[in-house]
Amino acid sequence: MGADVSAASRPELSPQALHALLREVFGYNQFRGPQADIIGHVSQGGDALVLMPTGGGKSLCYQIPAIARQRAGLGVAVVVSPLIALMHDQVGALLELGVSAALLNSTLSGEQAHAVEQRLLSGDITLLYAAPERVTTPRFLALLDQVHERGLLGLFAIDEAHCVSQWGHDFRPEYRGLTVLHERFAGVPRVALTATADDLTRADIVERLQLEDARQFVSSFDRPNIRYTIVEKKEPLAQLLRLIQREHTGPEGSDSGIVYCQSRKRVEEVAQALVQHGLLALPYHAGMDAAIRQRHQDRFLREEGIVMVATIAFGMGIDKPDVRFVAHLDMPKNIEGYYQETGRAGRDGLPAQAWMCYGLQDVVNQRRMIDESPAGEDHKQVMRGKLDALLALAEATDCRRVRLLAYFGEPYAPEGAGTPPLMRCGHCDNCLSPPDTWDASEAARMLLSTVYRVQQHSGMQFGVAHTMDIVRGKRTEKVLQHSHQDLSCFGVGQRYSEAQLRSVLRQLVATEALGVDAQAFNTLYLTDASRAILKGTHSVTLRHSHDRASERKARRIEGTPGLPTLDANAQERLQALKAWRGEVARTHNLPAYVIFHDATLHAIAHLAPSSLEALQDISGIGQKKLQAYGQEVLRVVAARAIA
Repeated sequence: MGADVSAASRPELSPQALHALLREVFGYNQFRGPQADIIGHVSQGGDALVLMPTGGGKSLCYQIPAIARQRAGLGVAVVVSPLIALMHDQVGALLELGVSAALLNSTLSGEQAHAVEQRLLSGDITLLYAAPERVTTPRFLALLDQVHERGLLGLFAIDEAHCVSQWGHDFRPEYRGLTVLHERFAGVPRVALTATADDLTRADIVERLQLEDARQFVSSFDRPNIRYTIVEKKEPLAQLLRLIQREHTGPEGSDSGIVYCQSRKRVEEVAQALVQHGLLALPYHAGMDAAIRQRHQDRFLREEGIVMVATIAFGMGIDKPDVRFVAHLDMPKNIEGYYQETGRAGRDGLPAQAWMCYGLQDVVNQRRMIDESPAGEDHKQVMRGKLDALLALAEATDCRRVRLLAYFGEPYAPEGAGTPPLMRCGHCDNCLSPPDTWDASEAARMLLSTVYRVQQHSGMQFGVAHTMDIVRGKRTEKVLQHSHQDLSCFGVGQRYSEAQLRSVLRQLVATEALGVDAQAFNTLYLTDASRAILKGTHSVTLRHSHDRASERKARRIEGTPGLPTLDANAQERLQALKAWRGEVARTHNLPAYVIFHDATLHAIAHLAPSSLEALQDISGIGQKKLQAYGQEVLRVVAARAIA
């Protein structure tokens, strides 16, 4: 829909008023990127689809319009959020800012829910959070009818909008029912927001949510503070431990991080192993008792230095800003999933790392899951294409960031770099330590011809291990049983190491030059793409296998890049401020970052303000927080100055 003409002339919705809200409520002096345009458009009553990376400030794109429209007498904003567990923290953060917010979900008693509904009907709420399955119930829609009849329904915000698309990485059928909001309340503006959507998913969101006339705001997908690293899987647990111990452990303890594993069993094993190595690690997966799972999530959000080991059941909507690393011990399904999960690192804009190790079995497993899924063939083909894009990213010898952004249709051209797109970022593993490559075409032909000759000889298909044994000339019991030592291909690849041959096999499977038959015990077979390699018309170039020495090149960056360096006195002030913040957070039952972000505490420690006026000039301190905590912050700062 177009802008609400009746709203356009209201002074509360002017650009100046919206900027004043940013400063007054949130304590920031400037909007970031396209925030000002989005907030202005939605505040004036326009529909919008917002694609903005995690940590880019999506929440402000509906929170400021909600506050502005409520102050202009246009009513409440209903925020559709898929995560009941996190609504408490989202509402708590708004209450800390002095914004009237509430939630309706199954954790409330009947009496509590009734009280919220009465506040809603009276116009006493600025933002109401509810899950999609509740929003689409007849009872809730009838409640919204009453609110609308009273002229108190001001905005719908649909968070994590990619959940509506079957092409997205986190499809949730209940999101499909949200079309009722447009059909039933056509005059109420809607803003749909997501951090991750390729062109196909974006088009599906528009169609499913009937946002054809909505203005689309597509921000850069680049997360410049994240360093992308992908390594060959050898000893994954040992590799993970080296990563944490060398790059994410310092004098004050370990960084907060997330480790993703594919299976629940693997989650439990990895969490236990990390604990045994002295790390504070917790498991999280859908098979756990709900109360334990919630307790682990609460600890991760509220405490520092916890490593959460989880399946992809964990993470959507996690607003913890100081996650310094996200590690994948198993390959995700597609680039959208990878981007969404790695994007949970470094939401505060400070340096963070996205690390993944992957191997041949990851490729086999992901292809098998697609092949065995109950989806139609058209859907499977799309999923295979998405997996291929991720495999190309993992196997790449050029810049990871350029490839990642290209997938979302964006050339890499960082701010201030000039108009032409760049071909390297200088900050991913391939840019920081360009890999040596080798022509693996001959080794590839050896492996493919071996698969062909073995099948011709025995009338059977065999798997990776057996194929490797033949090429490397190993007289195993199985090789001798089938007389494969008599084949002309036996031992042809003895000059190649096992790591090199496995690397070649991985790329052949990744590019579908070799097929894997999941129904026949993961045996190998040739495909149409095999011919070009066998004929010599297509070459295979691979990176040399990484060894431990290359992994030792990376080291923990001392200090906190992106923030002013603190002297000894300022460091003491920072620790005192963090201790004070922790006590306040525990009292309010909220994560510490909801009280103040680390960057705000860092600025306070650096500047050592001695008055409320000086404190108010620090980013992240709005009027409500200045009133609530200003004197206490000054007391903590002054006490350390005396000490």
